[in-house]
Amino acid sequence: MNLILFGAPGAGKGTQALELAKSYQIPHISTGEMFRQAMAKHTPMGDEAAKYINKGNLVPDDVTIGIVKERLSNPDCQNGFILDGFPRTTFQAESLEKILQESNKKIDYVIDIDVNQDALIQRLTGRRMCSKCGASYHIIHRPSKIEGVCDECGNELYIRKDDNLESVKTRLETYQKQTKPLIDFYKQRDCLVVIDGNQDIKKVFADIVSKLGDNK
Repeated sequence: MNLILFGAPGAGKGTQALELAKSYQIPHISTGEMFRQAMAKHTPMGDEAAKYINKGNLVPDDVTIGIVKERLSNPDCQNGFILDGFPRTTFQAESLEKILQESNKKIDYVIDIDVNQDALIQRLTGRRMCSKCGASYHIIHRPSKIEGVCDECGNELYIRKDDNLESVKTRLETYQKQTKPLIDFYKQRDCLVVIDGNQDIKKVFADIVSKLGDNK
């Protein structure tokens, strides 16, 4: 089963993708994590991506599409995959269709996790990351035992540059302007499933599985 998880930054796509990957035994492909790893290693692609990500803007299509095409050609994607953070524009969606058509594949379901904007801002500006092990926390929903200190390794927690209030607002505005049209794109292909993302994480997951049915 080939899936796309869709929604604004902070909607919970990554969390749900990890659970779905375990449940359906297909790989979770996060373009955001690919970019962050490249940025941390200061690869040429990572440094280029950082210019956009740190300002809350989208990475250029040619960089993003190339990364995804290479990843989907790997053997572990032959029985299905979950895309998280891609596509973000109709151009990327059309490019993805062409990539999949080359191997006679298609997207089976696009899951739109819908969350109101106030909740998104609270989720994103409250996120904290470990500077060493990469563990993720939230000052309200998942606080560390000691403020500013990682429970796992004891190192300092930090706020990602793209999680400050100004960048968060820019990211949400960019999403509304450039990515929202994907809802209509996938509605036309009759594969869009809308899920209420304001609920508890476990309820969101249960609703997704219910919509997908017994396709394991």
